[in-house]
Amino acid sequence: MSETEGVIKYQLHHSNAGLSSAIDLSELNAWRTVMFKLNLIGQNLQRYDGYGFGNISQRLETKDLQFIISGTQTGDLAVLGRDNYCLVTKANPQENSIFSTGETKPSSEALTHASVYLQNPQIQAVIHVHCPEIWQNTHNLNLAHTAADIPYGTPEMANAVTQLFKTADWQQTAVFTMLGHEDGVVAFGNSLSQAACVLITQLSLALAIEQAQLCL
Repeated sequence: MSETEGVIKYQLHHSNAGLSSAIDLSELNAWRTVMFKLNLIGQNLQRYDGYGFGNISQRLETKDLQFIISGTQTGDLAVLGRDNYCLVTKANPQENSIFSTGETKPSSEALTHASVYLQNPQIQAVIHVHCPEIWQNTHNLNLAHTAADIPYGTPEMANAVTQLFKTADWQQTAVFTMLGHEDGVVAFGNSLSQAACVLITQLSLALAIEQAQLCL
């Protein structure tokens, strides 16, 4: 893969201001720490040109779509502070635009998160990780996936996500991979715990496939 990890490709309209203290980040931050400990979110100088990878978000209970998402290039931090999160106040994938506020800018994958939320109001959490084991076993796990020629964080990816929701069997598993985004995996659910558990289950299944192949 030749594209640079972590580059914001959408039109960003950002206001640099602290998040409201009324916004509870405790559960979101706890699951983000779990993903970091599992090396599904993080930063490794040997991977992706040393850029941070992975992000996590949670929908807010508002009339219009708004969600909290981890900030761009925060992958190196074991635990995030309030200043490492951003509030997306408006997202329009078709116009390739994000409006946000926070002491950090939103993740480069914020447009993809928005695309997932727009598919179903019951979706409350989205987790984007980099997991070679799941990504490389996309077909063995029978996972929904976007095509290899579709880059992350673009209107093309937003359209591809919309198409997945029209065709994929989400009763099987609420996970899809992005074949045009090296090791990119997205899980979602009606809670953070549901999205995380689905993701971890797929990781265990992928590891079982790899271990079985080693025993042949």
